Amino acid sequence: MYQVRSLHRVALVCGLIAIGCGASGCSSIERLAAIGEQPKLSSIENPTAQAGYKPVSMPMPAPQAASYNPNSLWRNGSRAFFKDQRAHQIGDILTVTVNITDKANIANETQRSRSNSENSGVTSFFGINKIPGTNAAIPPGRMLTADSTASSDGKGSVNRQEALQTTVAAVVTQLLPNGNLVVEGKQEIRVNYEVRELIVAGIVRPEDIQSDNTIDSTKIAQARIAYGGRGQITDVQQARYGQQVMDVLLPF
Repeated sequence: MYQVRSLHRVALVCGLIAIGCGASGCSSIERLAAIGEQPKLSSIENPTAQAGYKPVSMPMPAPQAASYNPNSLWRNGSRAFFKDQRAHQIGDILTVTVNITDKANIANETQRSRSNSENSGVTSFFGINKIPGTNAAIPPGRMLTADSTASSDGKGSVNRQEALQTTVAAVVTQLLPNGNLVVEGKQEIRVNYEVRELIVAGIVRPEDIQSDNTIDSTKIAQARIAYGGRGQITDVQQARYGQQVMDVLLPF
């Protein structure tokens, strides 16, 4: 009898594990296999060869043919006379200085109210002076009367402050027809069992690159900056799969 109960318990546990794997995409098995191991760093890959990569397409000016002047070393349309070592072509590396200091404090309040009243002095409507189905008499002057009252009061506030200062090396992945550069950089640092990730991507104008081959993040167009991490601490801070499912499904 004891063995039968043990088998039932084992079957129940296996069923719960199977349900958990189905709900979480079997990621729990991968996490169980990584117990006691440090988070693995991702391998260095070509960003343009990754699945889902799409070249950037932006509005471009009309192309202009280069013209040369006789007995002159200067070419019309050139950006500089002497060549420097700043990033200017695919594969070059430049340093992005991420300096974000945002602060927002917004408070809104909206109040609205309405009161309507319609009265008539009609005491009898086609001879009807009693409430249909009853012997109760209709009050004089209340034959055709309508009253309504509505009010609403809404309040909202936002108080947010963010600060991020760091640097990351980015690689030029694409050269646009007008000379602008598409850059993308990713940095991973592992401390004990936690990995810190920093991703920077966007479009850079070569003139904004400083002489030391650095550029400020505020001068990157269509900037995409992500700062986060993964590991044991991040895992503890997130809600469990069951709680996340309930938050999505429960209507209250």
